[in-house]
Amino acid sequence: MKPGLTPPGVDTSKPHPARMYDYFLGGTDHYPADRAAAEAMLRVAPDTRASVRGNRAFLQRVVQYLIGEAGVRQVIDIGAGLPAAGNVHEIAQRIAPGTRVAYVDNDPVVHAHAAAMLAGDSSASAVLADLRDPGTILGNPALRELIDFTEPVAVLLIAILHFFLDADDPGRIVATIRDGLPPGSYLAVSHGTQDFHDPAQVQAGTAVYAKAAPVVLRSHQQVSGFFDGFDLIEPGVVQVPLWRPDHEPTAGELATVAIYGGVGVVRNPGSAIPAENHQ
Repeated sequence: MKPGLTPPGVDTSKPHPARMYDYFLGGTDHYPADRAAAEAMLRVAPDTRASVRGNRAFLQRVVQYLIGEAGVRQVIDIGAGLPAAGNVHEIAQRIAPGTRVAYVDNDPVVHAHAAAMLAGDSSASAVLADLRDPGTILGNPALRELIDFTEPVAVLLIAILHFFLDADDPGRIVATIRDGLPPGSYLAVSHGTQDFHDPAQVQAGTAVYAKAAPVVLRSHQQVSGFFDGFDLIEPGVVQVPLWRPDHEPTAGELATVAIYGGVGVVRNPGSAIPAENHQ
């Protein structure tokens, strides 16, 4: 962990999902507790690193689509996690300089790193806020200084919703975001699933992760439900290696990457426009 970027009061003796994710990606922003939890996870679920890297590749392809094909020029990345190679603003601004990106996370360590990374960049900012209160995020003054809600916005919820229990009502959270977006806006979601692995392995893995945060792995139908009110972009909700791949996914990738992902565009009231018309 880089010196000077751990805010006072942060308990570094407890693992954190964002720092574990950074470890799986091969980063350096983690503490001994995070490394121990990540290694324990790999012992019971060896495919975790492949899933995390497949998810990161999905994120990068999504940003390329949103900026390069869909023409979006504003992005809100909620639950952004620690900076890593190929950050959202780097990809977006390489395709379309001046694209505005707001990173949102509820972890002070993530916020400190993001703020340091973005210092001097007037087209990107870091906001400390919690997805459990989506209305507060959308109304955040710092976010609204950067994001113009009279123009389309892309919201990224990448590998974040599986940290919300059913009692947290993640469907309501997503619906609140949807209802706060202007027409022509997009939502991207990726979410861990239990659909491809042995139940015993899933149970062991979620028990390890629970030391950092509870995890709810959801089915294809449940993940697809987050897109209520959106028109899905082809190919819909699929395993992330199958979402507009830049190479033919191997059998090994499909066997190890237990994450669904998809992108939808806000449906205009009363419309039933086929998803392929948005490509």
